[in-house]
Amino acid sequence: MPDRISRMVPALEWGRSYTRETFSSDVIAAVIVTIMLIPQSLAYALLAGLPPEAGIYASIAPIILYAIVGTSRALAVGPVAVVSLLTASAVGQVAESGTAGYAVAALTLAFLSGAFLLAMGLFRLGFLANFLSHPVIAGFITASGILIATSQLKHILGVDAQGHTLPETLASLAGHLGQVNPATVIIGVLATAFLFWVRKGLNPLLTSLGLPPALASTLTRAGPVAAVVVTTLAVALLRLDEQGVRIVGEVPQGLPPFTLPGLSPDLISALLVPAILISIIGFVESISVAQTLAAKRRQRIDPDQELIGLGAANLGAAFTGGYPVTGGFARSVVNFDAGAETPAAGAFTAIGLGIAAIALTPLVHYLPNATLAATIIVAVLSLVDVSILHKTWAYSKSDFTAVAATILLTLGLGVEIGVAAGVVISVLLHLYKTSRPHVAEVGLVPGTQHFRNILRHKVETDPAVLTLRVDESLFFVNARFLEDLVQARVAERPDLRHVVLMFSAVNAVDFSALESLEAINQRLRDQDIGLHLSEVKGPVMDRLRTSHLIGDLNGNVYLSQFDAWESLCRSDKPARAAD
Repeated sequence: MPDRISRMVPALEWGRSYTRETFSSDVIAAVIVTIMLIPQSLAYALLAGLPPEAGIYASIAPIILYAIVGTSRALAVGPVAVVSLLTASAVGQVAESGTAGYAVAALTLAFLSGAFLLAMGLFRLGFLANFLSHPVIAGFITASGILIATSQLKHILGVDAQGHTLPETLASLAGHLGQVNPATVIIGVLATAFLFWVRKGLNPLLTSLGLPPALASTLTRAGPVAAVVVTTLAVALLRLDEQGVRIVGEVPQGLPPFTLPGLSPDLISALLVPAILISIIGFVESISVAQTLAAKRRQRIDPDQELIGLGAANLGAAFTGGYPVTGGFARSVVNFDAGAETPAAGAFTAIGLGIAAIALTPLVHYLPNATLAATIIVAVLSLVDVSILHKTWAYSKSDFTAVAATILLTLGLGVEIGVAAGVVISVLLHLYKTSRPHVAEVGLVPGTQHFRNILRHKVETDPAVLTLRVDESLFFVNARFLEDLVQARVAERPDLRHVVLMFSAVNAVDFSALESLEAINQRLRDQDIGLHLSEVKGPVMDRLRTSHLIGDLNGNVYLSQFDAWESLCRSDKPARAAD
C-alpha cells in the first residue's frame, strides 16, 4: 500500500530525500522561471481572450497540484500558446470576449479538460494520444504558430480586427488599416525587434563583455521583462494611453479567487469536443517535453500518472479563475537549465507568482497590449517549422499529405477542424498502408540458410515453389489483399506446386485473416497446390491451433524457411538464380 500511495503521489517519494542543496537549486530555478512567467502569463491570457490576471491565476494552483502528483521533476505547467489559442477558438463560439459568460466558459473548458485527463489517467488510457502522429502535431503547431502570430498583429497595429482563420484575420486587418495607431505601431515594432534580438544576440554580447555564462543566460531570459518595463514607463511618462495606445489597465490585486465552472448541459455539450482536443494536444506536448528532459537525467516518466497530474492541474485552474493549462516547452527548458531538481521548484514558482499577484499588479497598469503581443509573436514563431513539409515530402508522401492537409485546414478552417482532420487523415492513411502490406517473394541466398527479396538480391528460386514473406500482421483490413495477391501469383506460374507463406514478421492473425487463410488453402487445394507455413511465431501458432486451419492445411508447417526449402525443393529439380 505505501508503494501504491507513492506512485499516486510522487511528492512523497522525492520529498523523503529533499536536502538543503536541493532546496537552494529549486529556489534559484523558481526565481528565474517566475521572472519569465510574469509577462508570458499576461500575454497568453490576452491570447485566450481573457483578462490578464487569468494568466497569472492559471499559473499558481495548477503548478502546485502538478508538483504533488506529477512525475516530471522539470516540467513547468501553466498557460501555453497553442492551448490559449484553442481556448479562444472554443470559448469564442459560445460567449463574447470580455463578458462574464466568456470567463465562465473558460473555467468550464478547464474543468472538462481536467476531468477527461484524470479519467484517462485512472483508466490508463495514455496510449490514445498515439493517434496524433508526430507529423500531424508538427503541422498543427506550425499552422497554430502562424495563426497566433497573425492574430496578434491587431495589437501591434492598434486596430479591432477579428477572425478565427487566416483568411478572415488577414481580410479584417486589411479592412482596418485606416485605423492604425502610429504610437502603438512604434511600440509594437520596437518591442518585437528587441525581443528577437534578445533571443539571438544578447547572450553572445554579454558573454563577450566578460559576464559568466550562467549570468548571461539568466539576463537573456529576463529580456521580456526589460521590454515590459521600458514600454510601460514610456506609456506612463508620455501618457501615450491618451493618444490611443491600448494598455492592460487595472489588474485586480490578490491571490486567485475561488471560482465555479458552469455546468449547464448546453455549455458542456458545446465545449466537450474542444475540451477533449485540448486535453490530447496538451498531453502530447507535455509528455514530449517531460520525457525529453527526464532522459537527460536518466529519470523515468509515467505517462498515466502524468495524465493524472495534468488533470489535477486543470481542475485547479477551473476553481481558481484560470483556464486550460499544460506543460510548456519554453518554461520547462528554462526550469531545467536553471537547475530545478524536483517539482518543488514549480511550487516555489507559484509562490513567486502569488507574490506578484498581490504586490506587482499595479505596476502593469500602463503595460501596452502591443508589448504583450510582441512577446507572443516572438514565442510562437519559434514553433513554426515549415521545413516539415520538405522533410515529409522527401521521406513519405503519405505523411506529407497529413502534414499539408493539417496546415491548410487549420489555417483555412480553424484550429479544431484542422487538428481533427489531421487525426482522421492520419488514421485513414495508416489503414490504407496497412491494407496493402509489403509482401516479398524470397529466395535462398547461395551458400547460406538466409532468404531475401528476389528483386533486391541474387538468390536461388524453384519454379515449382513460391515463397512469400508477409511483412505485416494479418487482420481484417489487409486479409483480402493477401488472398488476391496469392491468387494473382498462382495464375502467373503454371508449373507451381507449392506456396509457402513465411510468417517471420507476422505478430497476430485475427479472425478475418484466419478466414482468408482458410480460403487460400481451399483454393490451392482445388488447384492441387500445397499451402505451407514457415517461421510461425509461438503466440500466432497457439491461436491458429484453436482453429481448423492447421488440421485442414494442404501442406506443412515448418520451423524455418530453410527447412521448407530443403523439403520442397528436391535436389533433382533444377534451381535457377534470380537477379
